[in-house]
Amino acid sequence: MINLEKLTKYYNKNARGIIDVSFDIKEGEIFGFIGPNGAGKSTTVRTLINLIFPTSGSGTMMDLDIVKDTVEIRKHVGYIAGEINYYEDMTVRKFLEYSGKFYKVDYEEKLDYLAEKLELDLTRKIENLSFGNKKKVAIIQAFIHNPKIIILDEPTSGLDPLMQTIFFDLLEEEHKRGATIFFSSHILSEVQRICDRVGIVKEGYLVKIEKIEDIMKTQAKNVRIIADGDIVLKNSHIAKMKKTGNIYTFIYTGKVNELLNLLHGKEIIDLTITEPTLEEIFMHYYEREEK
Repeated sequence: MINLEKLTKYYNKNARGIIDVSFDIKEGEIFGFIGPNGAGKSTTVRTLINLIFPTSGSGTMMDLDIVKDTVEIRKHVGYIAGEINYYEDMTVRKFLEYSGKFYKVDYEEKLDYLAEKLELDLTRKIENLSFGNKKKVAIIQAFIHNPKIIILDEPTSGLDPLMQTIFFDLLEEEHKRGATIFFSSHILSEVQRICDRVGIVKEGYLVKIEKIEDIMKTQAKNVRIIADGDIVLKNSHIAKMKKTGNIYTFIYTGKVNELLNLLHGKEIIDLTITEPTLEEIFMHYYEREEK
């Protein structure tokens, strides 16, 4: 559904955007794109939807060229930008009706449904809306025409926790309808929550693409031990050891049975072994690439 081949964008000779970014997104997939601010996420999104032109490389959506066929592509794409700028003097309803008329669909019923779900007052002028309410307008504008592809760039910024939950419910409805979703974010828990696969981007380069389930199956474990007195733990699979009083925390990358054998005979009061979060795994990928 979406294909990028060595997509590269330089803003000038010294200003890097993205370099040789390549990936495929299958029809009906929810693909996460994660990295800190400045990593190249928004540049990728804006190049993909032809808001800016690539320096080199190519891309397609629905087998249509992202540059040559941009007019046709936009008929089938819903887009939520990280920054929201609309016609300030229009009411919300007038603006959404204006937007809806660009698509050859009956949008009125869905407009009212989404506005009710998001608790958005359609009679207010856009200039009087908070950033969070402007983001609700962006959500409705992106979903109103039942797009085949939904492209999201930091979509939950400005939404309170309740609205974030409602947004993810609406996104799931779009996914069940058959939409393919490209979800760019620096909030890793969001990506972990809804995505099938995730691409990790750093300084303009795509570092890794993995299935969420495979990333979370990493052998690394977070270990917390409360000991009765001092204990000595030496093993090549132990990393980032910290001791606070009689509490020991570390990352263990070996087999659990071997860890239990290592602890055998020591005065252990409590032992907790947990899976790492996606954020910890994410930082692991970054640290590994820096070595």
